Amino acid sequence: MSESYNEDIIEDSPAAPSGDVEMAEGAETAAEGGDAPANKDELPFAEESADSPAPPRVTFLQYLASPIVTLIVGTGDQETVLTAHQSLLVQSPWFAEACADFTDDGSPRQIELPSDDIDAMGCFLEFLYTGDYFPKKVPGQRTLEKDPSIPEVDLTGEQLLKHARVYTIAEKFGLTNLKNLASSKIHCVNSTAKGEIAYARYVYEFTAKDDTSIRAPVANFWATRSHTLRAEAEDEFRNLCLEFPQFGYDVLTRVLDEKLKRERNEKMHPGTASARKRPRHSSQA
Repeated sequence: MSESYNEDIIEDSPAAPSGDVEMAEGAETAAEGGDAPANKDELPFAEESADSPAPPRVTFLQYLASPIVTLIVGTGDQETVLTAHQSLLVQSPWFAEACADFTDDGSPRQIELPSDDIDAMGCFLEFLYTGDYFPKKVPGQRTLEKDPSIPEVDLTGEQLLKHARVYTIAEKFGLTNLKNLASSKIHCVNSTAKGEIAYARYVYEFTAKDDTSIRAPVANFWATRSHTLRAEAEDEFRNLCLEFPQFGYDVLTRVLDEKLKRERNEKMHPGTASARKRPRHSSQA
């Protein structure tokens, strides 16, 4: 999906041991001249005054000195054993809860992840240790770094699916920065109609109905290009609509909304028209 329909993609940022700080709801009222405290000497956030010492920085060496946790990913022949440092894993709320049950009596620190994708899990760990995962985005461009193992055009949707799986595993483990990074990489992939179908099927099967950050661009994409791309994957497109009626509904809603918007625009500005096209490689020989 080489072009995003949500132009305000949140830029990726490295993993950090500290969480984001949000303004409390009452702060806005105070800023607008709301009721002042009865005691003017009392500050609403006295514990965060300039005189308060900053929390000590956790060094990377301290992360590496933390206990090793064994991760058993997959089942049966697909089972893979990975290891990671606990202090890095607990940046994820999901792993923080899981690691809270460990004791220091020498018993194994082990977590089973039977339903998770091993490649996505590898990207998750790579992000924890480095703040990014392969392939990285080219600075200042909507492209990913080149590698001989990655084809220029994603014929099957495998590249899209890679980042989609990272997105869903980041959602599960509660890493918003990784979700944003994976989403931004999805829009750097140049795929085909059949590749987009495979990606759309995954999104509508494994993401929440109200997750518009990933579903809306998919529906928008097909709403604006289904009339041209459908010829390349007619059967796949029809099957997707039948398998996931919500997908068909989302696409149809956007087609009708766009039609109504175009009709209104033509009434206001007769004789003018505009179109925005996205380059697309055909999967047909």
